[in-house]
Amino acid sequence: MVKISNRLTTAAALVTQGYTLADVGTDHGYIPIYLLQQKKIPSAIAMDINEGPLERAKEHIALYGLQAYIQTRLSDGVAALKPGEVEAVLIAGMGGGLVMHILKDGEKVCQSAKELILQPQSEIERVREFLREEGYTILAEDMVYEDGKFYPMMKVQYQGEKAQKASEELKLSDLYGGLLLQNRHPVLKTFLEKEKLIYTGIKENLAKQPASEKIRTRLAEVEDILHYNELALQFYV
Repeated sequence: MVKISNRLTTAAALVTQGYTLADVGTDHGYIPIYLLQQKKIPSAIAMDINEGPLERAKEHIALYGLQAYIQTRLSDGVAALKPGEVEAVLIAGMGGGLVMHILKDGEKVCQSAKELILQPQSEIERVREFLREEGYTILAEDMVYEDGKFYPMMKVQYQGEKAQKASEELKLSDLYGGLLLQNRHPVLKTFLEKEKLIYTGIKENLAKQPASEKIRTRLAEVEDILHYNELALQFYV
């Protein structure tokens, strides 16, 4: 059995039982291999933009005797995938900007999938905002802490709903994940406590600086972060 990290195991757990999968940016091909070994998916397409990682994926697929179940394709994002060809699309381990780029460039493919499992490594708030604006609904969320980093991830589906008007509640959801807050996710609580500690320290240091427009602007930004942090922590009271 292939061994994968807690981050990848958690992302894999979001894939619906019995769905065919496309793993975008597959690297070593570990997630499709893991899911097939768990008998959670019937088949998969492992895709990567670079030939090197794809060759490594092919080697691992052969090592576990899964060539009949996992195809490999050289692909920029989901370019090598046809709309409706798979039910689940997994995009993990990339920056938020690249995740949004893949979703936008491969709009028809992504909208046709029954679910997308996303694990952006940065710009989480912007990704959630983008998903709303593009008509995607977040169905499930999870979060892990691994090797000193926090990794939020989500299962989304295109439903074509119009984005809601901006509000404090929506901002809170974009920042931290509405479902993570509702479920009082323990890893999110750890993140919030750490964030509060960091920005409280920054605020105290700024208060000691000579007054200037730059300091006032930064102080306002920090106070805004602490305001939403406090609202989020209220879910755990």
